[in-house]
Amino acid sequence: MTAHNWLNLLAVTWFFAVWIGYASFARHRARVSYSLSSVLQIYRKRWMHSMLRRENRIGDTALIAGLERQTTFLASTSIFVIAGLITVLASIEQVHDTLTALPFFNRDMTSRQLQFKLLLLLAIYVYAFFTLTWAVRQYGFSSILLGAAPLANDTDITEEERARYATTSAKVIDQAGHSYNYGLRAYYFSLSVLPWLFNTWLFILAATLTVAVLYRREFHSRPLQTLANEVRASADSADQ
Repeated sequence: MTAHNWLNLLAVTWFFAVWIGYASFARHRARVSYSLSSVLQIYRKRWMHSMLRRENRIGDTALIAGLERQTTFLASTSIFVIAGLITVLASIEQVHDTLTALPFFNRDMTSRQLQFKLLLLLAIYVYAFFTLTWAVRQYGFSSILLGAAPLANDTDITEEERARYATTSAKVIDQAGHSYNYGLRAYYFSLSVLPWLFNTWLFILAATLTVAVLYRREFHSRPLQTLANEVRASADSADQ
């Protein structure tokens, strides 16, 4: 293997290491400190508890439908990207000749190397599609749970049963939200692959910057600070 091939192998290894590593880190960090995922989990539980006390639940159904629509949009977009990438791969030689005419394009890259990079993009969007469609299905499960929820004036249901039902419903919505986040994260990392067409070091830098952006938004963003402050205030009020 040439030095350039070793560098490409290092870049791909680094790409998957930071992606998988960040996913594992974010999952464990959310258990011990506030993150967007952990804070929204609290709000989902509040939502379900409030829903069970309401007679009219049209608004709750509309909220679930809205979440399902935005997830469906990304899943549908994944299909279009996959179709476009397959089309490009079918005529890789012509695409390679066209790209080499562009300024700043890596002219040392062979058509086979370009094919491998596009296959990586294809794999990412296939993963995003399956993850997002699973999120859509879970939001569908949530709609069924809303439809089957006990009525507010149902005296045959105890408060303990209501609390258990609210917790179960919130968990299903929470799992759908996690699947949506995984799919959205795949979109972020797919963008970091694009600089690889120009320079391998740019690819490594882009993957690193993607992790930095995700970490900043998940654990130190202003929306998180606002939501966490409200959660703390509610907890302090409950303790008094």
